[in-house]
Amino acid sequence: MNRIAHSLLSIIALVSTATFAAELKYSITPGFFEQNPGSKPLGPCHGGVVMDKAGNIYVTTDTERGIVIFSPNGKFLRAVGPTRIHGLEVREEHGTEYLYCARHSDHEVVKLKLDGEQVWAIHFPQEAGIYKDEKGFNPCAVTVAPDGSIFVADGYGSNYVLKFDKDRKFVKAFGGPGEAEGKFKTCHGIALDTRPGKPLLLVCNRNNNRVEYWDLDGNFVRVIQKDLRMPAAVHIRGDYAVIPELQGRVTVLDKDGAIVAQVGDNPNEKQRANFGLPQDQWTDGVCNSPHGASIDKDGNLIVTEWSQFGHLHKFARAK
Repeated sequence: MNRIAHSLLSIIALVSTATFAAELKYSITPGFFEQNPGSKPLGPCHGGVVMDKAGNIYVTTDTERGIVIFSPNGKFLRAVGPTRIHGLEVREEHGTEYLYCARHSDHEVVKLKLDGEQVWAIHFPQEAGIYKDEKGFNPCAVTVAPDGSIFVADGYGSNYVLKFDKDRKFVKAFGGPGEAEGKFKTCHGIALDTRPGKPLLLVCNRNNNRVEYWDLDGNFVRVIQKDLRMPAAVHIRGDYAVIPELQGRVTVLDKDGAIVAQVGDNPNEKQRANFGLPQDQWTDGVCNSPHGASIDKDGNLIVTEWSQFGHLHKFARAK
């Protein structure tokens, strides 16, 4: 890439990460994370990112290290747990924090302690009547309701969301494959949203390019936003929800579902959703394949990418 082209990309990055002409503004924090945590490459990221109460940042990888943990300042702390975690959620229960993890290629959902020790696992529910065998169960994401009910988005498998009770007993499956409202085409991300008052499920219907609400009984409620670029996951903190879009952008929604910011917008379509994009083609503040995102206590965005090398961003919220 010549110097003029690189300068143009840098200008585009600055503009695209600053604002969506709306109420929230962000700027990239270059070099925030250690490039080689623990003196090793981060490696393939095909998962998510969450933060514990202490502000430590948990990033899933497909390497033997599993979950790589950084301090709130972006410094490597340790690695724990199994590899190949796709969807990730942290939840406090009776004063203790746990990780809920969807492992699609291992056909299971697991609950872990923060040190990586497994508490339990959920495998394919034969009683659902939608699977021939365990290989059909390929969960992308998991979330938990206030009563302990567990919701699993089987986006790489059946394209149903599965509900289990607090004791992991199968309750029902809802949705199913399709493009119409009330159907899924890769239900890839899921989160519990309490902002509307009545708790709802916010589901990323990735290949239908929309995000939508479902109630906890499995009824479709409404589309929140459509015409997104493959919304991959969702994390909610306070009034805002952050949604990484696999095709080179990150969107922030307010509690009414309105877009209040979009950052990292990549103008180069060839770089979007590009797992093998070489590192010398990366530009600070431009996202290539956002797959996971979280909001920290100060409102900053932490974004992970679907990258064979591991690619992380911090977008700092303007005060």
